[in-house]
Amino acid sequence: MVKYVYSAMYRLDWPGHVFPVEKYDLIRARLGEVLEPEPATREQLLLAHTPGYLDYLDWVSRSPERGGAAFEAPCSPRVLEAFRRATGGTLLAGRLALREGAAANVGGGFHHASAGRGEGFCLINDIAVAIRVLQKEGLVRQAAVVDLDLHQGNGTALIFQGDPSVFTYSVHQEHLYPPKERSSLDVGLESCTGDGEYLEKLRASLPRVFESRPELVIYQAGADPYEEDQLGSLRLTMEGLRGRDRFVFEECRRRGVPVAVTLGGGYARRTEDVVTIHLNTLRLLEEVFSGASAPRPPAP
Repeated sequence: MVKYVYSAMYRLDWPGHVFPVEKYDLIRARLGEVLEPEPATREQLLLAHTPGYLDYLDWVSRSPERGGAAFEAPCSPRVLEAFRRATGGTLLAGRLALREGAAANVGGGFHHASAGRGEGFCLINDIAVAIRVLQKEGLVRQAAVVDLDLHQGNGTALIFQGDPSVFTYSVHQEHLYPPKERSSLDVGLESCTGDGEYLEKLRASLPRVFESRPELVIYQAGADPYEEDQLGSLRLTMEGLRGRDRFVFEECRRRGVPVAVTLGGGYARRTEDVVTIHLNTLRLLEEVFSGASAPRPPAP
């Protein structure tokens, strides 16, 4: 059975923010057993972030005024703890995937943070930290990031740029935030791209990821390519997003590559839609990797 990682600490202290922080509790309410992660340590964070940046985060978080001005979302000690816990969650999901084939962090995916900078609601890059820890421990040599969020994972791309041990792959809306960095493979899409074209380009390009022979895939399964998302203009339906997830999972399973899922972004006008998309992802992970019954999305 696929394992899920979750902590009540994931809920960010961002009332009224466009990021629907309540989604974590709503998703967890539809799951059975979950595993609680430990927060990432400073030593682990230093594998992907600079000492100066981590010191800056600590300094900023101690003042509400500084924390509100430094990033696109409030930074407080409670928020910083949430990011450390989510990073520990992605690391635990990676460990579980290596052991059992697939796992998911009900959170994480903060892919805009780079080694010395946070941006775009992202203070710590949990994906990069998890990969670096697993590499340091000798559990993987070669890894891949499959990032199918609406936005390019620019921080992840920058952290691993020039490193042949990590293949970064991103399918995203091209003419949209953030300023682009160079991934190992980028597929930029025009506004209003719908299900058919999206899935065609995904099927044509994803196999290149496996040419790098990854021993682990971290899949950033953002809900924001959805047609009702407030921050973008791709036009994927819920069925199209299910097709996206199924193709990624089936390719990983067919090739025998473990996959750890992070949920990433999602800013639909109705939080219920974001929750449904994320639960659909988890349900498909169960179907493809275990055939067991899985959490059902809430009624619309």
